[in-house]
Amino acid sequence: MHRGRLIKKFYLMHSIFKIIIIIMGWEDKLKYLVKLTQEGQFAVIKKELTEEKNLQCLVKNKRFGKSGDTLLHYAARHGHLDLLRYFIEELGLDIELFNSDYKRALHEAASMSQRDCVQYLISKGAKIDCLKKADWTPLMMSCTKKNLAIIKDLIDHGANAALKNKDGWNCFHIACREGDPYIIQHLLDVCPGVWKTESKILRTPLHTAAMHGCADVVKILLDRCQYEPDCRDSCGVTPFMDAVRNGHIDIAKLLMEKQQASFTAADNLGAKPLHQAAVTAQDEAIRFLLKDLGGDVNEPATDIKLTALHYAAKEGHACTIQTLISLGADVQAKDAKGRSALHMACAGQHTGCVRILLQTGLQDSADNMGTLAKQLAKKQEVVNVFEETLGSQ
Repeated sequence: MHRGRLIKKFYLMHSIFKIIIIIMGWEDKLKYLVKLTQEGQFAVIKKELTEEKNLQCLVKNKRFGKSGDTLLHYAARHGHLDLLRYFIEELGLDIELFNSDYKRALHEAASMSQRDCVQYLISKGAKIDCLKKADWTPLMMSCTKKNLAIIKDLIDHGANAALKNKDGWNCFHIACREGDPYIIQHLLDVCPGVWKTESKILRTPLHTAAMHGCADVVKILLDRCQYEPDCRDSCGVTPFMDAVRNGHIDIAKLLMEKQQASFTAADNLGAKPLHQAAVTAQDEAIRFLLKDLGGDVNEPATDIKLTALHYAAKEGHACTIQTLISLGADVQAKDAKGRSALHMACAGQHTGCVRILLQTGLQDSADNMGTLAKQLAKKQEVVNVFEETLGSQ
């Protein structure tokens, strides 16, 4: 009886092994089909699938890898219209097959600027506003690639330009980030109210265009849309602030010319454009604010009364510290806690900043808690700068 069980177990294991070998063989063939699809080898694929009827059944719902892409996704992504047509019309693949991110073939074709594939999928009845993960439509994805022809195709066939993704961005918002003025003009022509949109954190397309330096788009928005001057997002940031802290002085000037944007407005924390430019080390913007507009280099911000020099030192921007000092920044300035820029630089272990500040002759002094800046130095390099500078004085 024991011997009989062993024989049965042997045959069972042998059968399982044979099944595994067959499955592995199919998997290799399926992977081979992916490669052929990416390369657009239509004749070879058709031959393989014609000879292997079982393979035809497998490819209909087969998803590959972590992405979960199907052969439809690969064909649409790489622009192989003949394969796309073959998979849908002859093999019967569902045009709405989605991958792990819920992307359909139409998402792929639109995002990769494969216009022939987009037009074909639309003609075969693909859902025009299908949603992928994070609620992106094919129209939104086409707006990331600056392909006006595809954008027109989608809108002409009913794509809804007003739909928003999970962050509250519609296609116009996305197009403003990419900066193609022809797309912006077209979207405003066919959907005049599409500009009236805010993200979930209250950012407008004007904020986005200003932030990304899209000057031509900003001009169109200021000419054709009615954004409130100094409109604020949920953090109190204005488009002017976005332009300045990203170094787009031309856009900052445009906002002042067209909207009389304020260069002294403060965000919700009390930081003004000067302080924000110091945080991001935009030295040219700092010069513009101080020399051209007459800003106060030592103006404190927030309840803690931090100057631009404090911000630059905290972030470790040595060159910005030098710029501010050259424009009259007071190295002795203290915040509400009695800390100088030297305290900020030492707390951040910014060796270069500490060296520059000490070389101005700035003397270390205790803050309101009795702490010297040197006491905040943990890195030996920073400690050495104190010893070197004090030793040379």
